[in-house]
This record gives sequence, C-alpha cells and structure tokens, in this order.
Amino acid sequence: MRYGLVGSGMMGVEHINNLKITPGAVVTALADPVATSLGWARDALGDAATDVATFADSAALAASGLVDAVIVASPNYTHRTVLEPLFDAGLNILCEKPIATTIDDARWIAERAEASPGLFWTAMEYRYMPPAAEFIRQVHSGRIGNLRMLSIREHRFPFLVKVNDWNRFAANTGGTMVEKCCHFFDLMRLIVRSEAVRVYCSGAMDVNHLDERYDGKRPDIIDNSFTTVDFANGVRAMLDLSMFADGAENQEEITATGDQARLDVLIPSGELVFSPRTGFGNPKRVERSHVEVDETALKAGSHHGSTFYEHQNFNRAIREGLPAEVTARDGLMAVAIGVAAEISAREKRVVEMSELGF
Repeated sequence: MRYGLVGSGMMGVEHINNLKITPGAVVTALADPVATSLGWARDALGDAATDVATFADSAALAASGLVDAVIVASPNYTHRTVLEPLFDAGLNILCEKPIATTIDDARWIAERAEASPGLFWTAMEYRYMPPAAEFIRQVHSGRIGNLRMLSIREHRFPFLVKVNDWNRFAANTGGTMVEKCCHFFDLMRLIVRSEAVRVYCSGAMDVNHLDERYDGKRPDIIDNSFTTVDFANGVRAMLDLSMFADGAENQEEITATGDQARLDVLIPSGELVFSPRTGFGNPKRVERSHVEVDETALKAGSHHGSTFYEHQNFNRAIREGLPAEVTARDGLMAVAIGVAAEISAREKRVVEMSELGF
C-alpha cells in the first residue's frame, strides 16, 4: 500500500517510523512547505527516501497518482484546506487529531468524509494503547457492573517545540482542551457509550510559556484544568490535566467505577488494578495484572505503542473494505466537547452541548 504524508514534523516522523514496521506499507510521497521538516522525514526514511517524491502541498500530492492512502499530520488549523483535495481525489485518509480547530470546520470534514468513496479515519492513538484497550474491554464486558463514574488524569510535560511554535496559540490549535484533550473526550465517549450533554471546565495558563513572546504576543493556551462532562445516560466523567507534572510516575491514570467494582489503568506502567466492593470493614480483594506492549511498537513512537496498532487496523480496514473504527463524526464530537470546555473555562460557566448544536 502506497502512503503519502502531509506534514512531516514530529508526528509525521512517528507515522513514518510505524509505517516502516507495517507489513506491505511503503511511503511514496511527502508534502510539506518547510524544508527542515522534509529533512526530518528523509532522515527517518533512510535509504528509502531516494524513491520518495516531495510536494509543496496536499493538492499536488493528491494529483500525483502516487498514493493509495494519506496521513495528515500538518498543523491543526490547516486540516480543512489540506483535506479538500484529498477528498476530491477519493483517497483513503488517516487524519491526526483534532480533525479541525472549530466546530464548523469539523462538521464540514465529517460531511465530506461520509460522502467520500475513500476511508476516513480519525487518528485517536490513545484508544490503541494496549493497557487502555484492555481496560476498555473489561469495562465493556461488565466486570465492574454498571459504569457510573469515569476519571481520567493526564499529568505530563508542556507542549513541545513545533515549527514556528504554532501550538502556543489557541487560534492555531483550537485551544488545549481541543488540541490535547480531544483524545480524552474521545475516550470518554468510547468508554461511556453515550453523548455529552453538558461540560464544565475550570482551567488557565498558570505555569508554562509565561515568559514567551511571539511578535509581542504572549501564548494563551491552558496548561492545567479540571473538566466535568455529564453524559446522556447519566454517567459523569472527569478530566484532570496538568502540563507541568513531568515527574509523575504515570502520565495517564484512568479509573472506571461501577456499582460492583472499580478498575484502574496506569500508563506507561501498564498496570491494571481491579478493586471489587467488599463492604465496610471487610478485607479488600485487589487484583493486579500487567499488559505487555510489543517492544518494537514501543520504540517506533512516543504514544506507548498505540500508533503501531492504529496503523495495523487502518491498513487492514482499507485492504478488507472494513469501516473506520474512529470516524470523522467521532473526531467532530471530540472537537465539540473540547470547544465547550474552552468556552466554559473562558466564561466560567457550564456549557450545554445543545448551545453548540448537539
């Protein structure tokens, strides 16, 4: 299968490293207007780079006839423009999250994706982290009884350096709650199996980027927040985000609490902790297990092996004519919850999803 990449920065290189270990995958084309980024991609490709065509934009790549599938890893705010010629060409597309920075653009993408003959897959890598996938399987199997509460914590490092530091401003990213947290809002929808009805977010930029200036402007992205999401089926979920907690033992901790038990997953330790209810004063019966991740997959990226597993499923779906596991509508809904959280944090109020048309 011939792959093209639009956007060959840090995430584009991670995709290249995973395509190199995907059976039958070959990178045939790159599109990026930044020479430095193209250089990173060529370095990642090694000797195979000599056979790869390069283009300045997605339109030229789409017109080349050199690709069967395209990975979109360009900056968030470019996605609608990048995707239009790819949709026109009917290509199979794996588009990085968030699919867009606004609800209007995300709706347009979802509508075009549904009408396209090609497969459209929203890249939500966190679904494919093996410990998270096993955690979700157990919750859906009923191991904890009826799910009532879901808690997600990500305590991590600040946003990394990007080309021209485009990720320092909400106008380019959609805001942290869209750019970063769409992953977790997607996980909430997947685990809860319902749609959000209201969102409350308390967040601010308190530590990171305070001394940075770009053309005299200070960055405006949230670096810590608490977000509560109420779902239509009565389940409530909470996201605890800190982007100045580099020293945390685990970057992600997810807890599902049902009426019979609680289940935790810790990443990157890969530990699952099952805690059934025992009644007050009785001995606890905690069970611990560990989910292994293929070492080759771990080394191919910075998302706990998930990009590798995502690519295997995307590739198989194209070959076998299967539907996307993460649709453009999934991408739209994750953006919508993120937008609601941004509004809530800025205006210090609860946001009903119906205000946004959902």
